Amino acid sequence: MNILKFIESFTNESLMQTKGSRRESFGQFGQLGKNLALASIPFGLSSLTNTAYAADITPTPNTPIGALQLALTLEYLEKEYYIMGLQSGVIPTGGRDEKVFMQISAHETDHVTFLINALGTNVVAKPTFDFTVGGAFNPFGDYPTFLALAQAFEDTGVRAYKGQAGNLISTPDLLTAALQIHSVEARHASEVRRLRGQKGWIVGKDRGGLPVQAQPVYDGEENTIQAGFNTATLFGVNAGTESFDEPLTTAQAVAIANLFIV
Repeated sequence: MNILKFIESFTNESLMQTKGSRRESFGQFGQLGKNLALASIPFGLSSLTNTAYAADITPTPNTPIGALQLALTLEYLEKEYYIMGLQSGVIPTGGRDEKVFMQISAHETDHVTFLINALGTNVVAKPTFDFTVGGAFNPFGDYPTFLALAQAFEDTGVRAYKGQAGNLISTPDLLTAALQIHSVEARHASEVRRLRGQKGWIVGKDRGGLPVQAQPVYDGEENTIQAGFNTATLFGVNAGTESFDEPLTTAQAVAIANLFIV
């Protein structure tokens, strides 16, 4: 299929305004994953086990397979979180918030399908998640907490996908698809942040009132140096930091995910 047509299906500015318009495009998602897996993953790497993200295990390797395995684990997390949120009744029903999270949930489900198909025999198993972090949080009984963790997950996804771009550079088709998922995650993050009354983008390394445990999601975002140029020189510190999302390394992304993995 034409990868550009696939990309165009996500770029409509009304992404978060409509409930079903994006779903038609996902009908092609699974086949795309199969095609890309056949065409672009000639790697004989062994599959990671479902304990690959335990705190005492080395993070995924810096390879195309490792990049997709990390992405899949993050998408597993988001998919399960939104499904549980919608089922719990914590999200106000009948309004914009519910429509937003129904759309985001549908996207995350299809991201998981795509990545599973792309990885083929190298797929990593879904971990067991604890979104309460041992009882510290109550996301499915308190809507502000649900929103706060949703923001942290989406902001993590945006930075993690950017951080994996270099590991996918040798597989252009997969890089294109992964960066497009990155774009969708960025739209999710912007919308969730606005539901919380925040700007649609990260401001410095401010976690926007999230619990202190979320600080690793935002550390490093205060950087103003881009391609060797200090953007604060011409645009000021705020504009320099707010204009770019900084990548998360594999180790950083795994450490954040580990907070919610049993």
